[in-house]
Amino acid sequence: MIQAFSAIAGAFGLSTSAGLNAYLPLLVVALAARYTTLIQLNEPWNVMTSGWVIAVLAVLLLVEMTVDKIPAVDTLNDGIQTIGRPLAGAILFAAGSGVVGELHPVLAFIAGLLIAGGVHTVKTVARPAVTATTGGTGNWLVSLLEDGLSLVLAIMAILVPILVLLLIGVLLLLVVEITGSRSVKT
Repeated sequence: MIQAFSAIAGAFGLSTSAGLNAYLPLLVVALAARYTTLIQLNEPWNVMTSGWVIAVLAVLLLVEMTVDKIPAVDTLNDGIQTIGRPLAGAILFAAGSGVVGELHPVLAFIAGLLIAGGVHTVKTVARPAVTATTGGTGNWLVSLLEDGLSLVLAIMAILVPILVLLLIGVLLLLVVEITGSRSVKT
């Protein structure tokens, strides 16, 4: 029971991470599965441990991390990633929760799509506001913070998956508080 809950908590964390950056959690999982015993990917997800897949993920991560720091280009990237981030979240949720085999793959895939898609939507809506209020000078900092949070979530989802749910809950409350205080002021 604890193993199943832990696997689902980790899947939630990885999908949330993918909503911020599609390729970072995929690369973290691929590297952890290939070089450690922390993750065991079942078929068909074990293809992520291929050297070619890891290399492609690394290149895609570098591209995403670069373009996400440039005003206007980041908005275009967010539009393109409307498919990529939810799909990455779906893959990560299905791969992570499938380790235990307790969750139906279709349900896992849908859960990952919804979680990563929801995080991606919040990011996509918030980013133009950052550009407008900072004249584009704050985009690189916000993007770095998103990348850092994505990395922390991915690592926590692997190492301490139950704690990642607490972190996601705190972040969700923070977003609600910030958006709620803005709507009261306007």
